[in-house]
Amino acid sequence: MGTEAADYAFSEEFVVEDRVLMRARDLADQLGCVPVSPAAGQLLTVLAASKGATSAVEVGTGVGISTTYLLRGMPSGTVTTIDAEPDHHKEARETVRASGFEANRVRMITGRALDVLPRLADAAYDLAFVDAAKEEYPVYLTEALRLLKPGGLLVMDNALWHGRTADPARRDEETTAIRATVRAVKADEELTPALLHTGDGVLVAVKTPRASA
Repeated sequence: MGTEAADYAFSEEFVVEDRVLMRARDLADQLGCVPVSPAAGQLLTVLAASKGATSAVEVGTGVGISTTYLLRGMPSGTVTTIDAEPDHHKEARETVRASGFEANRVRMITGRALDVLPRLADAAYDLAFVDAAKEEYPVYLTEALRLLKPGGLLVMDNALWHGRTADPARRDEETTAIRATVRAVKADEELTPALLHTGDGVLVAVKTPRASA
C-alpha cells in the first residue's frame, strides 16, 4: 500500500462507526446507494456542531447515514432531507430511530430534488449538504445558495469524484458538472471555500454577505 492509500485508510479508520451505521451501510449496498465515507460523515458532524446549526437541508438521503451524522452535530433542530426513492426513506427512518433521534427531528420529502428544492424557503437553513445526482450539481448549487442563511455552510460530497475532477481529459457529464460546480464555488465572491481531501472529496464554503460599496 502506497503512502497516499495508507493515509486515506488511516483517516477513514479513525472514525469507528457503531452497529446502527454499519447495518445502514449493508442496506445501502443492497439498495445500490453510496453513502458518505466515515471520515466525511464525521466531518458533517463537526461542521454542524461548529456552526451551531439548528436547520439543515440535505439533497440525497440514501439510508440515513449522512442524516444521522448531521443530527449528531445538532443538539436541536431539524434536518430536511430529499430523496427520490421511497425505499430509501423507509430505511432512513429506521436508521434515525435506531440512532436515538425523535422522528420530528427529520423532515423527509420524497421526490426529485429539482422539483422539491424550489418549494423550500429562501435563507431558511444553516447548512446545506449535497450528495445526489452528480450531473445536477450546478443546479443544486444555485438552489443551496438561495436556501442558506448568511453565514450558512455549503457542503458538497464527491467533489474530487474518484480523481476525475482534477483530470481535464475526463469529459463525461458527471465529471464536467462537478468540475463546473467546484469552479463556480471558487469564483463566487460571496463564498469562502475549501476543497478537502476527505472521503471522495468534500467541498465546503461559507456564505458571506457581499460587502456594500
